[in-house]
Amino acid sequence: MAKKVNILLADDHAVVRRGVKTILESQAHYDVVAEAQSGEEAIEKAKEFHPDIAILDVRMPGVSGIEACRQITKLVPDCKVIMLTAYAEDELLFASVKAGASGFVLKLVGAKELIYAVEHVSHGEGFIDSAMIGDVFKSLHHATDARHAACFSALTSREMEVLGLLSTGMTNRQIGRNLYLAEGTIRNCVSSVLSKLVVANRAEAAAFAIRHQLSFLATVS
Repeated sequence: MAKKVNILLADDHAVVRRGVKTILESQAHYDVVAEAQSGEEAIEKAKEFHPDIAILDVRMPGVSGIEACRQITKLVPDCKVIMLTAYAEDELLFASVKAGASGFVLKLVGAKELIYAVEHVSHGEGFIDSAMIGDVFKSLHHATDARHAACFSALTSREMEVLGLLSTGMTNRQIGRNLYLAEGTIRNCVSSVLSKLVVANRAEAAAFAIRHQLSFLATVS
């Protein structure tokens, strides 16, 4: 039987909370133990209920979801945070990761993908909405530091995605689940990455990625 996962849900729109709660509680082992409609309330509820996961809207009145994330991860270290937003903006993703978030999900995500994100995070893995990953690595391709951009110029967008996730310590199976691709496809992609970067193994590829500033993903855990 799956371990019970207690969840705090914070969003200033009641209809969003209701919809997300319905999706989550369709799974027998998920229990929304507390709700909040502001960042301040989310922090207080986190201290009171000590949830396993807090799902926070990025933009709420008063204390933002990102600031609430920063405080919750300090005050309740065992609580993992997933940021929920309607805005597919790289800056919000980076700010969320820096604040301690373990996941970043768009509100347009389907029920299956939301459950998938919670499952990843509840098992200690990071999760970034697949709709965001391509844009994140595209921005790296156009980095102002040409020296860093040149390091990855031979890689395709898909290979950049795989390398970034590989650098977080994910296995081929976990990367495949994150990108909704077959494990064999990921295995072939990893082989191509190793060849293009002229490195011997996954560890060297991860070290290369982190050394050349793909390490922001390594903080999502």
